[in-house]
Amino acid sequence: MTKQILPQDVNTLNNESRRHFMKVLAGVGAGLAFSGSLGTFTPNAFAAAKGKSIEAGIAYPLSTGFDPKITTGASTYAANLHIFEGLVDLHPATREKYLALAGKDPEQVDDTTWRVTLRDGAVFHDGKPVTAEDVVFSFNRILDPEQKSLFAMFIPFIDKVTAIDEKNIEFKLKYPFALFPERLTIVKIVPKHVVEAVGESKFDANPVGSGPFKFVSAVKDDKIVFEKFDGYNGKYPALVEKMSWFLLADDSARVSAQESKRTQAMESVPYLDAERLKRRNTVESVQSFGLLFLMFNCKKAPFNDVRVRQALHYGLDTQRLIDIVFLGNAKAATSYVQDTHVDYYKTKAQYDYDVEKASALLKEAGVDKLEFVLRATDHSWVKECTPLILESWNKIPGVKVTLEQYQSGALYNNYVDSGNYEVVVAPGDPSVFGNDLDLLLSWWYRGDVWPKKRFGWSDTPEYAEVQKHLDAAVVAKDRGDARKEWNAAMDIIAEQVALYPIIHRKLPSAWDEKALENYQPLPTTGLSFLGVGRK
Repeated sequence: MTKQILPQDVNTLNNESRRHFMKVLAGVGAGLAFSGSLGTFTPNAFAAAKGKSIEAGIAYPLSTGFDPKITTGASTYAANLHIFEGLVDLHPATREKYLALAGKDPEQVDDTTWRVTLRDGAVFHDGKPVTAEDVVFSFNRILDPEQKSLFAMFIPFIDKVTAIDEKNIEFKLKYPFALFPERLTIVKIVPKHVVEAVGESKFDANPVGSGPFKFVSAVKDDKIVFEKFDGYNGKYPALVEKMSWFLLADDSARVSAQESKRTQAMESVPYLDAERLKRRNTVESVQSFGLLFLMFNCKKAPFNDVRVRQALHYGLDTQRLIDIVFLGNAKAATSYVQDTHVDYYKTKAQYDYDVEKASALLKEAGVDKLEFVLRATDHSWVKECTPLILESWNKIPGVKVTLEQYQSGALYNNYVDSGNYEVVVAPGDPSVFGNDLDLLLSWWYRGDVWPKKRFGWSDTPEYAEVQKHLDAAVVAKDRGDARKEWNAAMDIIAEQVALYPIIHRKLPSAWDEKALENYQPLPTTGLSFLGVGRK
């Protein structure tokens, strides 16, 4: 398998990519510019022709550019789902795949050969037709190891992509991969002629795609502006002339904009504000894969003993977290994936709150006294969880835990990646990139970065067994056989709890039903206005 280059979570980017984006901000004034602070927006900033525009409140800042080869920022990734298309795409709300630039279902020629035909009449935002060469170019720039694209790890099975003619593309695989059609959603198609003409940095700041909306502008700490692309002939045409996403990372600013009707939709409703927003809006929480996980440094005693790791899971009053912090908007993990996932399987190991069992496991492991620092990210809802986690663990006889919290980048760069930690609690959600179980399991349990460099579990026989099951699932003849292998892998992961979820969150969003038509809340970060109009 290819080496994985992973961000700390889907809302952050590695330092190298951040530096690249800052250079783009400095050098390309037409596309992206610095602006004032979050608190300086005025009602006039939201003014638009009623019925012809959508205004939305986005919870995450503009931290990356828009090139789909590299962007993992929450805001830009969500924006790209409106600007770009894959051959096949996942609907952001239903998570069901649909034909995007592909004109018909991908055709399997043999075990390792697939062919895709482009949609008739598909054009880029500059009016030039989408061609097979654009598809080849888009895949090759991600597959090229020199490009160091995060998304390469999701398509390691592709050996070669070839243009048969203007509209047909052939994919040669290294080995059979039954999930090939689903995984096509990973690569968004870019215009070769534009990227080569302007260069990748300028393309990153001024993206050109084939999706229903064209990029207009993006201003740091302010907004992203889109306009309808009249040349789009796919499944989800834009139903408004203009769209503005206001970057309101401050919870109160985002809630205020929604309450005052300056926005018609907002993501990431603070749990405490949900009831108040319901007075004038529809608020719905959607179960997501998004999780809060415990990660142990398996290279450090006594956390190299599975009984110690299990003890801390048994000693955590998860239901209290769900009731107090999430106000019921979360579910205790009963598997690696949430119970609404199509391939959900309740694992053999379950961690109901049991202080006596936690204490017994520690004694069995020969640990009479356990003192350590819990290191956590400083996401607002994580900060609300950590005091309750400490309260639970400090009730276990002989256990004393203290807390340190950091920005996500500082936690990983200064502690996790250097092995200078014992236990970490942090959020994550790779399901924004895709929903198939191979992708979700591979995110944390394949490659060098997480199991080897971060939680130090890759030299164990259990890790080797997980790899065997994941490899077998990839080449399984049918979904049933693949599920057997995934279930076996998840049983090992749940028993070993080297890195394992505590809860799976529900994501609350709010929207004005009197203003929007066909809006659906998402089970991932971001908002989607595919097929959404104004009333």
